Order: sequence, then C-alpha cells, then structure tokens
Amino acid sequence: MKRISSLFLVAMLSGATTLGAYKLVFDQDQNPSGLSIAPQQNYARTVGLGPEGVDFTAAADNAIHTVVHVKNTSYSTAPNNPLLEYFYGYQGSREPQAQVGTGSGVIITEDGYIVTNNHVVQNASELEVTLNNNKSYKAKLVGTDSKMDIALLKVDTKDKLPFATFGNSDDIKVGEWVLAVGNPYNLTSTVTAGIVSAKARNLSKEGIQSFIQTDAAVNPGNSGGALVNTRGELVGINTMISSMTGSYVGYSFAVPSNITRKIVEDIMEFGNVQRGVLGVQGGELNATAAKELGIDETQGFYVNSVVKGSGAEKAGVKKGDIITKIEDKPVYGFADLNSVIVTKRPNDIVKVTLNREGDVVTVPVKLTKNEINSYSYDGLELENVTSAEKKKLKIDYGVKIKEITDEEWMPYYDELKDGVILSIGNVKATDIETVEKVLSSKRPNQRLRVQMLTKDGQVVQFLI
Repeated sequence: MKRISSLFLVAMLSGATTLGAYKLVFDQDQNPSGLSIAPQQNYARTVGLGPEGVDFTAAADNAIHTVVHVKNTSYSTAPNNPLLEYFYGYQGSREPQAQVGTGSGVIITEDGYIVTNNHVVQNASELEVTLNNNKSYKAKLVGTDSKMDIALLKVDTKDKLPFATFGNSDDIKVGEWVLAVGNPYNLTSTVTAGIVSAKARNLSKEGIQSFIQTDAAVNPGNSGGALVNTRGELVGINTMISSMTGSYVGYSFAVPSNITRKIVEDIMEFGNVQRGVLGVQGGELNATAAKELGIDETQGFYVNSVVKGSGAEKAGVKKGDIITKIEDKPVYGFADLNSVIVTKRPNDIVKVTLNREGDVVTVPVKLTKNEINSYSYDGLELENVTSAEKKKLKIDYGVKIKEITDEEWMPYYDELKDGVILSIGNVKATDIETVEKVLSSKRPNQRLRVQMLTKDGQVVQFLI
C-alpha cells in the first residue's frame, strides 16, 4: 500500500512539473516582444505589523543592477558676456551652452532596451546611461508617449545586460510592500521601501493617467526608476511626486507596469502608441452626483452620452447606463475605466458590465482607433484648428467650434460659431483628443469653465 501511495505521489509531482513547463513555454510563445514577464502565481501572504517579516534584500539586489542613471545633455545659445549684452545689446556670436539633466531608467531586455520617463529625456541632444557597474553607454531615443510620460531608449552593446522582469501591476494590493529604486540627487543605486497607498489614482486634469500611489521615498532623480514588489518584479515606473517644496513629502506615484509594457510593445512593433477608445462620455458617481441624477447608485461610471459610430454604440451601450466593471475589474470612476483601456489596442474586445435600471447587463465592446479629428459634445461640433487658422489668429493651439446643433446654444450661435476654445476647466485645449479626455472625465452635472477666442478676436468665458 505504501508503495502504491508513493508511486501515486511521484506521478502527481511529475504531472505538475510537466504542466508547469508547458505553461512557461506557452506563455513565452505568447510574448512576441521578447520582454521578460513574470508568470501568474498565487503567493500566500504573511500578515504582520511591520516589515520585520519581509525580506527586501533579494528584490533590492536584483533591481539595482537593472536600474541605470540617465544623463540628458541639451544645448542652448547664451551670450558670451551677458552683462555687456544687457548694457550694449547683442555683441556678436553666442556659444552654445550645455545643460545637463539626470534621472533614472530600467533595463528591460538583455540587448539594451531601457524604459524611462519622457520628461527625463525631453529635448535631449545627447543621452548617456550608466549601469550599476559604472559602465557607460551612449543611448538613442526609440520612441515616446508624452501623455503617459514614458520613453524607450536603446543602447548598442555586445554585453548581455541584466534586465527587469515585468510583474502584473493589476495584482498588487493596497498595503503591499514595494521598493523604489533610482538615482535621487545623483546618489546611484538608492533603494527605498514603502507600501502601496492607492491604485488607479488620477492626478492628470486630462483624465489620462492611472497612477500607483506609494509612500516609498522618491525625490528628483528617481524619475524613470523602478518600482518593484518583494519578489523583484517590475510593477511600476516612478514618475512624480506631489510636493510644494519639490522634494518628497510622504507619497509618490508610478505608472503601472501593465500600462508601461503595452506602450513599450507598441513602440517596438509599430513605432508609435496604438490607442483604443470605448466611446462613452460621462463621469464617476458619488452621493452628490447620484442625487442630482435621481438615482440610488453611488459607485460606477455614469454614461451621459455615447459617441456615434463607436464600439460602445455598436454594442448597445446607452445613455443612463452605469459601467460597474470592465474585464471583471470593478469600476468606481474614470481612472478605473481608463486603466484597462490604455492597456488595449484598437479592435481589441473588452467585456463591459452595466447596471441598466437595476438589471445587470454584460456586453462585448470592440475598441475603435483613436483618430479623433472632430468631436461632438452637448450640441457643439468641434474640430482641430488648422495651421493656417493658427497663423491667422496668432495662436499655437486651440479647438474650433465648427457647428452648433442644440437648441440650448442657438441664442448664442453667432458668438460661438467659428470660435476657438483655448481651455476647458483650466486645461489647455491643445487638440481634440485633449478636449475629449477632459469632457469624458467630467462628472455628471459638473460645470466646467470654457475660455474661447471669438472670430472677432475677443476672449470670452462660458460654462459647459
């Protein structure tokens, strides 16, 4: 009997090993970008009152070798003698002056791809990265996503570089320990620890970002560095702090690794970021919004309107629907909705769960490509301002009101028609995409102040 039990146990273990090996090979086949991605695992968590029971050393040792110091050199022309020029005017040729900025980056492939923040490398004439072993390489910029503040660099080397493994940022929990690794104030290979304070934190007025908030100390120079879990997996790219002094005051923010990975894969495969849109406009619910709308639900994303021709319209999403889940993830507001959409591409299908007058409805929505040249909102048809119009009006940004289709605006038709919106809710109306993001994240019944340049050249304000 003992022999039979032993054989049965060995057979089970062999089967588990075979299945594990198959899954590893299968997962690698589904990863054409070549990025290292941690397998899905269910880790048991030890509950404790402090960090005493958590060992950070292995994660820190792995991470510091994958994080690099990024040096950004740009050149500007300055007068040879600013004092003489102040008194006597321009005095001849000016010599270019080097300006140096620094930050951090994370190696993500052994052949030298490095992810960092866009603001770390912006306007660079020369880029140089230094590894933890003090080796330095010239780097070239492969591509950027300024809206998500992510940039991809590449160094040419025959050496096989240490690289980070992408973790699943959706799996991290509030209260989980994380490490921030970077080069604050040019202090290389600095490691700080903290917990995840919040997820899907929306700090952008354009409603684009979905940050991980932590209380790990992050300072200038940490930008572009790694946020890793206690297993050393990359779960975020440290991006910013919120501080009146410019230094760390208790919390910091990182772009989730799932969003970062999607951006990097897009740049590698397409040369730019492929954005998909759901096609709904509205805002997050709370007690005040629910009372104004006359509904009982206080959580979810309330659909105020559906974009014509969008995937949401084709899937049957209607005004008044409340989006409660997307891909089985709870939705409490625009940031939760956006955190899933930004990891998808056009033509991807996402499962959207709706509360429709008390009934639960789940629909598959095919995302459409975000090529927005025109946009309609509340009876105003908007379009991007052309280069010729910008030159004529002496502006460098703006969104034009092409037509008015709602009776509410008709008394002001002459003033609004062909007017150029300069800002909405203190956010510059740089293009249609920006305006769409601002208005999509607007809460139900919330009023935003619009600054507009009329066709007569007058700057006026109104509420939308």
